[in-house]
Amino acid sequence: MTEPATRTVGAPAGAEDPGGDGREGASEMRSWIVLVLTAAAVVGSTVALFLPLVPEAIGALACALMLVLIFLRMPVAIAMTIPALLGVHALRGWPLVESTLTTLPYQQVANWTLSVVPMFILMGLLLWRAGLTESLYSVGRMWLGWLPGGLAVGTNLAGAGLASVSGSSVGTTYALARIGIPEMLKAGYDRRLAIGSVVVAGLPGQLIPPSIMLVIYAGIAEVPIGPQLLAGIGPGLLVAALFTVMIVLFARRWAGTGAAAEAAARAASGAALGAASAPAATWRDRFVGLVSIWPVPLLIVLIVVGMFSGVFTATEAGAVAALVSLLVTLVWRRGSGAWRAVADAATGTVASVGAIFFMLIGVEALSRMLTLTGISNGFAELVEGLNLNRVSFLLLMTVVYVVLGTFMEPLPMMVLTIPILMPTLKALDISLLWYGVFAVFMGELAVVTPPVGILAFIIYSITKDPQVNQGQSISMNDVFRAVWWFMPMAIIVTLVLIFFPQIATFIPGLASGE
Repeated sequence: MTEPATRTVGAPAGAEDPGGDGREGASEMRSWIVLVLTAAAVVGSTVALFLPLVPEAIGALACALMLVLIFLRMPVAIAMTIPALLGVHALRGWPLVESTLTTLPYQQVANWTLSVVPMFILMGLLLWRAGLTESLYSVGRMWLGWLPGGLAVGTNLAGAGLASVSGSSVGTTYALARIGIPEMLKAGYDRRLAIGSVVVAGLPGQLIPPSIMLVIYAGIAEVPIGPQLLAGIGPGLLVAALFTVMIVLFARRWAGTGAAAEAAARAASGAALGAASAPAATWRDRFVGLVSIWPVPLLIVLIVVGMFSGVFTATEAGAVAALVSLLVTLVWRRGSGAWRAVADAATGTVASVGAIFFMLIGVEALSRMLTLTGISNGFAELVEGLNLNRVSFLLLMTVVYVVLGTFMEPLPMMVLTIPILMPTLKALDISLLWYGVFAVFMGELAVVTPPVGILAFIIYSITKDPQVNQGQSISMNDVFRAVWWFMPMAIIVTLVLIFFPQIATFIPGLASGE
């Protein structure tokens, strides 16, 4: 057992820090209180499901139990499946539970459209193992360094590329924070600009194909995957462009001193802004950099053009992309563990696909239980009774997603809300393709929004590293302030999506000839 952290270095075992035991005792007491309350909530919800309650109450208790289990960090699939099965048992008895367990797993995942999921995941993991994801940032810096705030702009656009192929905003944020924040701080960037550009970098990436989040939404909402991926192109490019404009404007306002001033002076003569600590990139460097990452834009174009033209179905596009990624990995890593990289990517793909498919089974079990309780249709009737139109309903859901984001990640938020909202969306004539884009964007936005944005806390923990903060003291308040400076643009993007849905539906409609 390790010694208490409050002990003075080099002091005898009994020489504890005065008050240390009191602080540790209070912390331990709080932990026990939280544990007892959580256990009571789990037990109480579970026991209540066996009481003779009305169906709506059973559905509400099942959802409450699911939220408690998610709060306990139980895997989302299990957190959904257990309450769903308990709810089905309370409503219809054991025979329906047995039937659900027997037929549901196969019916839900034995779906041809879902075969694209392992293809896209394998593609992303192969590109990561090949080292291409790391090269995106440096290439973005070389090409965009001449702009005001060029490093921040490069970080934003590199984040879009990383998130689109990796499917993970957390992974993208972690990588960009480690690489981008110290570079921008060394170049004299204001800390708000350095942190804010990393926070919002993953927002457009989850909309630009290939997007795992949009694929998962398509599986939940049972819409065609190809059109759903195409629906994310316009909004994804819009988000990236608007945040780039905002970064440039902020860079002009937050002009730094020292290295940044030198970089700005060099930028006036055509050199790269923000490269005070390194030689300016030449045109030869830029084109060589493009050659080093050509598979990434090639794959994105291949997927988008192939599906848009009808040459590929979504599954065929995923298969081609995975094959090209395999060949790229073997070439890029030749002589340095190429086959080991492929094996690691394959193992990671199996684990990720298993988790996603298990989650989809849980979603369907929860959806069936909620249908039996009548909650989904009841919610639709409530919205109709409140006389909410499309715009007012979506504004309400914007607030709901931001609140949910204070304690849930995007994926659980989506799988919790979509099954309940399906009848309402149809009643309000809201395009399911459009709502997929809206739900994914709101999920990503919610996890960066203070006071409990998950990504904000991840960035704060990374900035505690002296190699990242470059000797500057960065507080949690600094991170939150950086996020709030970028929130107006996020709100503008949300309103644009709501009032101009054609941004998402135009390309799928064009591809289908409508």
